[in-house]
Amino acid sequence: MRILVSGAGIAGPVLAYWLNRHGFSVTVVERAVTSRKTGGHAVDLFRPAMEISERMGVLERIEECATGTARLTLRPERSSRAVQVDLGKIFSAASDRHVEIMRDDLSEIYYDATRDDVEYLFGDSITGLSPDGGVRFEHAAPRRFDLVIGADGLHSTVRRLVFGDRPGSSTFIGAYLGVLTLRDAAALDRELLIHVGVGRTAGMYGTRHCGEARALFLFHSERELDYHYRDMPRQKELLRNAFQDMHPDVDHWLTELDTTPAFYFDSITQLHLDTWSRGRVTLVGDAGYCPGPAVGGSTTLAVVGAYVLAGELARARSDHERAFAAYERVMTPHIQGSRAAALSVAKTLIPASRLGITGLTQGARLIAALPTRPRRALLRLAGQTGRLYNSMTIDDYGPSIPSGRPARSGDHYDG
Repeated sequence: MRILVSGAGIAGPVLAYWLNRHGFSVTVVERAVTSRKTGGHAVDLFRPAMEISERMGVLERIEECATGTARLTLRPERSSRAVQVDLGKIFSAASDRHVEIMRDDLSEIYYDATRDDVEYLFGDSITGLSPDGGVRFEHAAPRRFDLVIGADGLHSTVRRLVFGDRPGSSTFIGAYLGVLTLRDAAALDRELLIHVGVGRTAGMYGTRHCGEARALFLFHSERELDYHYRDMPRQKELLRNAFQDMHPDVDHWLTELDTTPAFYFDSITQLHLDTWSRGRVTLVGDAGYCPGPAVGGSTTLAVVGAYVLAGELARARSDHERAFAAYERVMTPHIQGSRAAALSVAKTLIPASRLGITGLTQGARLIAALPTRPRRALLRLAGQTGRLYNSMTIDDYGPSIPSGRPARSGDHYDG
C-alpha cells in the first residue's frame, strides 16, 4: 500500500516511521527545501510522546537536545519585584516524564530516524487531489497513492483541498504567538525570563547546545487581526504595536525583529472538525485537530496521533475506512481534553487584569516556597496539561514485520 504524507515537521516523520515499521510504502512531501535545522521554538514532550519516542529508539538523542532551562524569573509589568522558581522542581512535580526541546531539533531527530527507509520530496507541495488517489504536485510529475495524509499544520493544504474553507471549523481563542531568534544568549545561563502584563506576556530563554536565544511573545486580542499568515512584515508590525513600551528588555528584543534569522507568528486557534477523514484522505496533528499552538500540548498530541493512525491502519490490514474510524474514535477524547487544557493555560499565561497578574505572581511564589510533597500535590491539582497527558494511555500495536528490520518493498500489505 502506497501512502503519501504531506508535511515533514513533527507528525509527518513520526507517522512515516510507524507506517514503515508496519510495512507500508511511504512518501513524504515537504514545502521546505530541506529538513528544518534552525532550532525553532521550545515545545514540550509529555509522557506518551516520550514513550513513543523511546520505542523509536530516539529518546536518548531527544534528552541530549533538551533545552536545559532550569530557572524561571517572573517580572510583573510596572513592578520592581521579581519571582524566581526552580523549573526542574516544577516539571518533576507536574509530570512524571517530560522534556522541553526546540521544535526543529525534534523534527530533525524524527526525520533522521526515517530518511533511510522513507522517500522524501523536499521543495514541493500538493496542488490537487482526486478521489481515486491521484495527486498533482507543484513540481513533481503526477502520481497515484492509495492514501493521502495531511500532516501539514494549522494552515494545511491537504485540509483545504479536501474540506474547503469550512466556516466554523476553527475557533480563535483570543491570543497570538510570536517567536524570534536572538543571536546572543550568553547572559541567560539556562534561565527563562518572563515579563507579564495585562493582556501580554514576553519571555526569553536559551538552549544549552545551540548558543542562541528565543524571544517568545503572547498577547490577547478581542478580534482576529488583519494579516496573511505569510506576510511577515505585517506580522512584525503587529508584534511591535502589541508590546510597545512594556519593558527595556522587551524593547531590546524587538529591535532584532528585522535582523532575526528565524521568525514565527500565528494566531492561537483551535480546529473543530466533525471528522478529519474523507475518502482516502485523513489528517493528523495540527492539520486535523490543533488544540492551540504553545498552550495545548499540540506536539505531544501530534506524536500520539501519528502513532495511533499508523497502528490502526496496520490493525485494520489496510482497510482505511475501518482504520480511520478507529483512529478518530481513539483520538477524540484526547483532543477534547487538550482543547480544554489549552483554554486554561492561555488564561493563565496572558492575564486579563492586574488581579490576574497578582495571582500568577503569588502562585509562583507559593510554588517556590513549598516543600516537595505539598508542591507536587498543588501542581498536579493545578497543572491541567501535565495531568491530562500523564493519564493518557497508548496501545501497543506491535510490529507487523520482524523487530529490528526496516520495511522493504514486498513487505507492505496488499489491502
